[in-house]
Formats: sequence, structure tokens, C-alpha cells
Amino acid sequence: MANAPVDKNNRIPPDVLVLISEEAARHYKMIPLALSGNVLDVGLVDPDDVKAQEALNFLASRNGLAARVFKISEDEWSKLIKQYAGLGEEVGEALEGLRSELAQEKEKVGISEALKGEKQQNAPIIRMVETILKHGVSSKASDIHIEPNMNKLRVRFRLDGSLQTVVVLPVEIAPAIVSRIKILSNLQIDETRRPQDGRFTAKVGEKEIDLRVAVLPTARGEKVALRILDPTIGLKTLPELGIIGRNLEVVERGIKKPFGMILMTGPTGSGKSTTIYGILQILNTDMVNIVSLEDPVEYYVDGVNQSQIRAELGYTFANGLRQILRQDPNIIVVGEMRDSETAGLAVQSALTGHLVLSTLHTNNAIGVIPRLIDMGVEPFLLPSALNVALAQRLVKRLCPDCKKEVEPPEEIKKIIFSVVESMSEKMRPKISAKGGKIFKAQGCPKCNNKGTKGRIAVFEILEMTPQLEKIIITEPTESKILEESQRQGMTTMLQDGISKVLEGLIGFEELIQVVNISNEESAK
Repeated sequence: MANAPVDKNNRIPPDVLVLISEEAARHYKMIPLALSGNVLDVGLVDPDDVKAQEALNFLASRNGLAARVFKISEDEWSKLIKQYAGLGEEVGEALEGLRSELAQEKEKVGISEALKGEKQQNAPIIRMVETILKHGVSSKASDIHIEPNMNKLRVRFRLDGSLQTVVVLPVEIAPAIVSRIKILSNLQIDETRRPQDGRFTAKVGEKEIDLRVAVLPTARGEKVALRILDPTIGLKTLPELGIIGRNLEVVERGIKKPFGMILMTGPTGSGKSTTIYGILQILNTDMVNIVSLEDPVEYYVDGVNQSQIRAELGYTFANGLRQILRQDPNIIVVGEMRDSETAGLAVQSALTGHLVLSTLHTNNAIGVIPRLIDMGVEPFLLPSALNVALAQRLVKRLCPDCKKEVEPPEEIKKIIFSVVESMSEKMRPKISAKGGKIFKAQGCPKCNNKGTKGRIAVFEILEMTPQLEKIIITEPTESKILEESQRQGMTTMLQDGISKVLEGLIGFEELIQVVNISNEESAK
């Protein structure tokens, strides 16, 4: 077997190390070494151990990876296993401190009692939560999940869209961790039967980080999801988000109109709010009054009057929209159209001289119009109310430092050529008759050997036109709207994604994970 792929200092990237838990690594005497594209290199003391091989294949496939095995000696494994430090080691030290304190007290105290003494800044639970937050921020995670199971408390980070387990703790301390986060978020500690939402700001290193908190009761205890909102990252411009070419022209035309709706659509976590914030950067001037209704407020933007929805107090999107219309707004942001009342009010606002930005849950841009009609909006109102409908998905961006141009297999070439041929001439990238080359990233220290670094969106953007107005009034079916979208040269998410594949922004494998090629091909 070849030598194990570790650097001269035997360092394993943290993002690779978390792909196999320390518990599994110790039990099967294995260690993850490096990640090259979708191949995970793993060192095994006994490569002939069938149970170890089965466990490895399961762990790798769960992360969408293939495993490549290298034989390592017992001594090498013993040295490498020590790298399960960082988060696990710091949390482990805090856990030992907690156990010592409880042993001294002769009986376990309730977690809320243990946490009331904020004066003890080095209390084990406080240190544990601080350590989890610190590592979440330093690893550039977008979310932290703290989940109680039957016999363990699992902590996972979402890194570039994928969840990875980073540490496993005793389930007995779950109430303590949750109560500490509730205290920070100013939530009710003694309320464990219903969901709660909150937020808090924490200083992590030199950064002030905003954290959005959602607590959910489950059969095993309360689960916590923390969204990390790092203001130092900064809001992105539309081209940085991936809106370019014809798509950018359509959006700019839409936001230059004095009134009307611009609707973003896509599943949860597809970047809709980020796109709204990107548009607000263009619209946010001293000459206009911008008022937003958000649930929750993700990023604070200077110059925008942001209002937090409080459904438990009766302050819903519909009620809030009625109120902010009395604030003399030019531009209104409605976080989400969840019901027919909110949709109707938003349409009326768009028809009475306001520019309205909002989000909607549909699969694609052409589904926006049927969805609004299903929500009770009269079809004859839509041509004047709707300016632009956008659909989007987030795709992992290839690492710019280690990506390389490669020749794709024939099957992929055919798909690329077919998709490019279906695009409008204005948006069609130049490729040879046999299809273009694509890019792959092998992994490097700058991307922790993942091959990807950050994410970018793929879009499809539908514009209101006179032809579309006639369709909405006479026969607003998805098939008719699709025909009009093709006539106006709309780029589908697949087409936009293939263009970004050919530019080397994303990989073909990353694209097909979020865009269903078979569905889009059959729709053409």
C-alpha cells in the first residue's frame, strides 16, 4: 500500500478529522487523513478487519464520500489519534471539571441552579458553551446543532451546507447546556414544553458575533439550533452572490421601478434573505424610507428600519404590514409570505406605490404566479403588482487555489452540450461542438483539503412582460408560463449552474447535488 497522505508534521486538517468521530476512530483503530474531492483517505491499523471496513464505508457514504484505505502502524495511529484535540479536548476538560464539582456536592444539582451563579465565570458549563461557540465561529460554520439522543448529546456544525458531528457529550449534561444558552438568549429556563426563539451577542476572540437561537422540545429533550451571524463577513453584492449577465439586468430593471413586487423563492437555507440584503444595498439611500418585517432579523443594516415579528404577541406579518404602511415607507421588506392575508396585503402595497421585497416557498420561478393565485390573489392584479420572480439554490464553490481544468467523461459532456444548446444566445457560454472542459479541486491547506470553499447561488429569474400579462389573465398554467420564460430567454437554475461549472466557479458534482438535472431536461 502507498504511504499515508499526511504532511511532514503529521497534521490532519480539522475539517477532515471531524468526518470520523473519535469514538469510532478509537474503536476500529482508524484515522481520517485527507480529503481529495469526494475521496476520503483513511489510515487503518488492520486493513483486513471486516468490521472496520464496513464501519468505514458506512461513515464515508453518510457524508457522500468514497473511502481509500492506507495501512498505518500502531505507533503511527497512536500519535495521530492525539489530534482529536481542540473542541473535544477543551470540552472534555470542562466536563471533567463539572463532574468534580458534582462529586463534591454528594448529589446532582439541577442545571438551572448550577447556572444561576454567573459570578463563576469559569464554571464548567459556561466554559463548555463558550468553547463550542468559539470553534463554531473559527471553523466558519453557519449553524450549530446541539441534539440530545438516547444516550449521548451530539454537537454538529454546518460547514458549507453539510452537517458534521464535531463532539459527542454525555446526555446527562444536555439540560445544563440548553439552560446556559437560554440564559444568554433571555429565554424562559423553566419552559421545556414549547419552542422558544431568541438571540444574543457574544464576543468570540476580537469579534462581536450575533447568534440566532431556536429551542425545540423533542422526545429526548430540548434541541438547540444556533445560526451564526458574523457581521465582519459583510453583506455581498449581487454579482458576488452569483447574479450576472441577463439575470443582473432583469433584477436591476425590476428594482428601478417605483413600485411592484420582487419575490425570492427557494427552500429554507437557499440564501433568499441574503439576496434581499444584496438588493437593499443598492436601494438603501437617504432619499428613501425602508421598513422591514423579519422573523428573525438576521443582519442589522444601517439605514433600514428593521422590525422583529412577535407572533406570540399577535404581531404577525399581516398585522405588521398594516402598521408599517402608516410609517410612510417607500420600500417594504416582508420576510415571508406565509398566508393569503399577508400575500393580499403585499400585493395591495405594491399597487399603491411601494416597492415590496419578499420570499415565497415554491420550487422554481415559474411557480410563483400559480402559488400567488392559490393563496387567493386575483390574477388580474398580478401583472401590475409583480416585477420579478427569482428562484435560487446554494452550491459549494470550488477552492480557487487548488482547482484544475479536467476533461469530463463523455456522459457529462453530452449533458453540458445539451444544456448549453438550450440556452438563449445572450447567455450561452462558448464551448466546442464536443462540450467544454470542467474544473475539479483536489484539496489544499487553504480549503482544509475539502476542494470547496464557501458557496455561491444558481438562479433563474422571470420578468413580467406584456406576453406574460396576457397569459396570467387568460391561462395562468405552469406550462404556458414556462413557454413565455423560454421566449424571454430566462436562464434556468441548471443552465445558470452549467455556466458557472464552465467558468470554474463550481464543480459538476456539486451542481447535481442541488439541481435535479433529469427534471429540468424533461421540462425543456
